[in-house]
Amino acid sequence: MPLFSPRAQASVKTSSTLPAAPSSWQPSASSGSRYARDKQRRAAIPPWLINTASLIIMGLLVLLSLSIGVADFSWSGILQSLISQSANSDSSLMLVSRIPRTVAIILTGIAMAVAGMIIQVVLKNRFVEPSMVGATQSAALGLLVVSLLFPASALLVKMGVATIAAVAGMMLFMLLIHRVPPTDFLMIPLIGIVFGGIIEAITTFIAYQTESLQMLSVWQFGDFSSVLAGRYELLWLTGALCVLAYIIADKLTIVGLGDNIALNLGISKRQVTWLGVGMVAMMSAVVVVTVGMIPFIGLVVPNIVSRIMGDKIRRSLPAVALLGASAVLLCDIIGRSIRYPFEVPVATVFGVVGTVIFLWLLLRAPAEQ
Repeated sequence: MPLFSPRAQASVKTSSTLPAAPSSWQPSASSGSRYARDKQRRAAIPPWLINTASLIIMGLLVLLSLSIGVADFSWSGILQSLISQSANSDSSLMLVSRIPRTVAIILTGIAMAVAGMIIQVVLKNRFVEPSMVGATQSAALGLLVVSLLFPASALLVKMGVATIAAVAGMMLFMLLIHRVPPTDFLMIPLIGIVFGGIIEAITTFIAYQTESLQMLSVWQFGDFSSVLAGRYELLWLTGALCVLAYIIADKLTIVGLGDNIALNLGISKRQVTWLGVGMVAMMSAVVVVTVGMIPFIGLVVPNIVSRIMGDKIRRSLPAVALLGASAVLLCDIIGRSIRYPFEVPVATVFGVVGTVIFLWLLLRAPAEQ
């Protein structure tokens, strides 16, 4: 005797052919298709391919940067110097000016891009960078004060005072945004712009009263025209800090996911946060002491890479470093070529280019969503 009647069996068979109702934990069709598109896009451009292409582009820009300059230069003279193993004007120019300038540009681009990525993860906001949290302005203020009080102090002393001032400025900024709701993403950069403007106004007032505006202008506009051998070596410290950022990349990623997730995974949010703040302050101070302020690098570059490779820092940090170096190299080449034989500061060129790119990113976001 069958357990079900023929009518019941028919109803069971009919119901089994019906599509299953979506449960509450299953993604909807739109979110599932979006996830599939994002996964397909990430799989279509693997990280190694992006890094390889960025490295090739940076290599071409390095060769172009070494070739451009006011002084007479030829690669044949470099080849003759290598063959004869004797120095000539071309090899001396390359070792004293061209190579130090190119290396300084690369290290500066890497440092500011990585610093921007770190501060965005620490503050959980994609619209901030070191110049928007008072780091570079505070470093310039500390550098001006120590130069006025102790003009004969060593460069390391000035860098140390600038780093302490940058940390103090960032701590004050974090106290200001402590009561801002986490969902109000645009309020934090607005507070940072106002805060940085106040510090810059105080710095300008002190420089005006002490007749040091010309000295201050050197730090406020990033320029590589004065970089020579023996005047840029402090930037290697930023390279070591970038390596440290790669070592602690997983901890930074966990901290960026939220306080509760970091606590559940046994990560000390306070320690990682202050370590990141200290790294950003030191990078900003070294760059300001050596070549001056260069805005928008830490804002534009991490946002471009995050749209392509996601938010995992260990995977995207090499691409951020390479793209930052290539961007500063390209802007320096444009600045040296647009009014040859005069130079336009890199900060001015990147300010224009960075503004256009960031506005394009903002206007492009709703279309993707």
